[in-house]
Amino acid sequence: MNTVELKNKISEAKKDTGTVILAHTYQDPDIIDIADITGDSFFLSKKAAEIKAKRVVMCGVRFMAESVKILSPETETILPVPSATCPMAEQILPERVREYKKANPDAQVVAYINTTAALKAECDVCVTSSSAIKIVDKLKADEILFIPDQHLGSYVKEKLPDKNIVLWDGFCPVHALLTAEDVIACKKAHPDAVFAVHPESPAEVVKLADMVGATSEIINYAKSQKGKVIIGTERGVVDYLSTHEENGDRFIQLAPEKLCCEDMKKISLQDIYNAIIGEGGEEIILPEELRKKALVSINRMLELG
Repeated sequence: MNTVELKNKISEAKKDTGTVILAHTYQDPDIIDIADITGDSFFLSKKAAEIKAKRVVMCGVRFMAESVKILSPETETILPVPSATCPMAEQILPERVREYKKANPDAQVVAYINTTAALKAECDVCVTSSSAIKIVDKLKADEILFIPDQHLGSYVKEKLPDKNIVLWDGFCPVHALLTAEDVIACKKAHPDAVFAVHPESPAEVVKLADMVGATSEIINYAKSQKGKVIIGTERGVVDYLSTHEENGDRFIQLAPEKLCCEDMKKISLQDIYNAIIGEGGEEIILPEELRKKALVSINRMLELG
């Protein structure tokens, strides 16, 4: 079965089963083409809740599917490839957070949305990369533990020097590979280009950027520019922009050999089709007590952000 035929089969299966396909921007272009809703992780879970979908297939990684389930407990949520996960989301164990809170009862624990449901359940508030500064700035605690991403946390800490922000050792294994030398070499090759980067990147890289922001913010910034844009985030963004925008060759991928998330690329069209027809994937099930505890930190994010 060729790609066109498989896409047609997916379209038919969606209608027959009432399935909505959610796809993170980092997915392959063919998957973006057949998705009903595309965007970054929390946007997708909010949209699933808004449309009150009965059944969704989440083309992303496990924590994203869990976020859908946290916000939409009645929605049957399928992850097409069960092994698709986010290493950063699992780097900090919930037990470690519980021990920290016991030793520091007055501290507030801030969890990046890229975390497991079990970790969200131990934290006070979640943040996205676009809302982190605003939300942390509003917290009244003298001490704030920011987990898991030390690089995003470092960026927030630099912007809020009056806050006592404690960082641990978590990081995105894709963005953390970037170096200042990568940026300097790319800028030398494209001296007329501006540079946009995700704050999950090391500080030495972020300092060289013309714009720092979340996936959706980078996309909007790149669209707004008339000239070349070097993009320092997972290569799915450049794949998306180059196929959906005019003059797509003006979007330049920084360090393409590094900025490719293997977990995000695990899902294929065949995996999606199998998940829709019930012959593949994994339904995400969360214990109700855990879901409710995790929801508290997300609701506080919505309140403060």
